[in-house]
Amino acid sequence: METDAYESKLLARITLRLIPFMLALYVISYLDRINVSFAALAMNQDLGFSDADFGLGAGIFFIGYCIFGIPSNLVIERLGARRWIAGIMVVWGFLTLLFCLVETPFQFCALRLLLGIAEAGFFPGMLLYLTYWFPGKYYGSAVARFMTAIPISGIAGSAIAAAALSMSGAAGLAGWKWLFLVTGAPAIVCGFLVLVLLPDRPATASFLSPEEVEIIEKASSSSREKEAQPQKDGSKTGFLHTLSNPLVWRSAALYFSLTVSMYGFQLWLPQIIKASGSHARGLDDTTTALLAAIPAVFQALGMLVIARSSDRRGERRLHVMAAAACTFAGLLLSMTSSHNIVQMVGLCLAAFGIWGSVGPFWALTRETLPRRDHATGIAVINSVGNLGGFAGPYLVGLVKAGSQGFAASLVVLAISSVCAMILALMAKPSSGTMDGEAPSSRIDKC
Repeated sequence: METDAYESKLLARITLRLIPFMLALYVISYLDRINVSFAALAMNQDLGFSDADFGLGAGIFFIGYCIFGIPSNLVIERLGARRWIAGIMVVWGFLTLLFCLVETPFQFCALRLLLGIAEAGFFPGMLLYLTYWFPGKYYGSAVARFMTAIPISGIAGSAIAAAALSMSGAAGLAGWKWLFLVTGAPAIVCGFLVLVLLPDRPATASFLSPEEVEIIEKASSSSREKEAQPQKDGSKTGFLHTLSNPLVWRSAALYFSLTVSMYGFQLWLPQIIKASGSHARGLDDTTTALLAAIPAVFQALGMLVIARSSDRRGERRLHVMAAAACTFAGLLLSMTSSHNIVQMVGLCLAAFGIWGSVGPFWALTRETLPRRDHATGIAVINSVGNLGGFAGPYLVGLVKAGSQGFAASLVVLAISSVCAMILALMAKPSSGTMDGEAPSSRIDKC
């Protein structure tokens, strides 16, 4: 008991030392992913981009992100997580700055594709880095704390975008160009700070004593051995076996349906807000960016409330269905009302459901898949499912280009949420999945 208490106290100190900075890095990463949603308020008009042009560029990020996700994992193992994270942050920071020079839809799409390729290695690199410091029983909580960067990014992004867009004309630059400058430069600076502030491993950490290093490394190595054990039972395993498992593809389809709604909503949200209601023409870009923070607050609430309920009840499938139902109801409310306040309530309800589905989904996935397929299965599900990040924004732009307002586009996202409900209903836990362990809904999402 004394040993466990000492270990917990030591890991709490490591958490305070590492997680805040890592969380800040993830905030920067997520901001560089979604800054185009705010920039589009002025950029599309300045450059003459159509809705289809923007939708394609916003979504094509995820093509590069998904294709290069697995190769990035291989490079991480060779270079080490710390150096890899530092390098790609500098690269994507410079790519973000180059958006200030964009003039054509092709240039916009090309830079978004390259940005997706550059960011593909960040999240898996961070997850690998956390394994060096946190044994299995503490790892989920460490990831959950790290993942709070997502709702923080939504709220911070609104404030940063509002400030940047209000700078329009300063130094002869448009407000949307200032937005790319103020979100790209921190990535470059923090890329170099990673080399200074993040030790490679416990053995190189100046804030740990030799005895503490031994405790952490012994606990982490023991945890990795236990996680690898199920692969030694002689059963049929491997990547090809995973690809032949229909449960993997059903989970991938479910995640695809969720991410269609997630990124179709996220990357068009400021424009949806600006176009909504009878007084929409009175909203300037700065006010629109600030209003986008309101649904972001409900993103955070959805992640916390639904995940906590799922954990407390030990139930996953109905929680995914309930979250998808909230998404559908919110989108339906927003698309059918002409009142600004009611539309905002609908957007908040949709945000609550979209991000509330994340934790229970991954817990459901780990319950559904046989243990032998966890490692490769989750990688496939994440890669295939994230293609919804391309489909969602692109479909919204495509439908918007041929219709008045966003009502028809929101129908597409609502249909996707219905598909998610149906696929979640079909999911059933597999026998021998968790070997008696209670899964946690606080599981990573790329």
